[in-house]
Amino acid sequence: MAKRGSEKRGEGQYAPLPYAMLKSAAWRSLSGPAAKVFMELHTRFNGSNNGALRLSYAEAAEALSLGKATIQRAFQDLQDKGFVVLVRKGNWYHRQAHEWRLTTKPVQKVKGVEIPSHDWRDWKPENAERGSDAERSGGAVVPFQNPSGRHGSELEPVRGKSGGRHGSGSEH
Repeated sequence: MAKRGSEKRGEGQYAPLPYAMLKSAAWRSLSGPAAKVFMELHTRFNGSNNGALRLSYAEAAEALSLGKATIQRAFQDLQDKGFVVLVRKGNWYHRQAHEWRLTTKPVQKVKGVEIPSHDWRDWKPENAERGSDAERSGGAVVPFQNPSGRHGSELEPVRGKSGGRHGSGSEH
């Protein structure tokens, strides 16, 4: 008989993504490259090395097929939104990568375990001026009316040169 439980075949390691995090404003506002970098950092987490996760911009760029500038912006996005913390800056001359801490994972300390900080929970989006919430010009909006009716009826739809409606495909 086949064994059950933790010895299932082919499952391997995985990175759990809690729904609370996936539905948060911080996660939903991450750029695509930032989400890829976050997952790449998770592949380096072994359960006891959080705070010492090494990943250089060059290594991330190669692994994820992205440019170094895109990777740099992705790391900044992750830091700004509270998903990662830069623990130690790398040193290019000594070939040492930056060391990162995932705020979603515990950190092993000499005197026990430090619980995850979940800094992403505190992130709030800036009030972006978009769409219907954007600043109004203050002027009145008046619908356009053809005062003379010379170029067609106000009630008729605009027609193309062939006489058919625009977008009907009869013009081509």
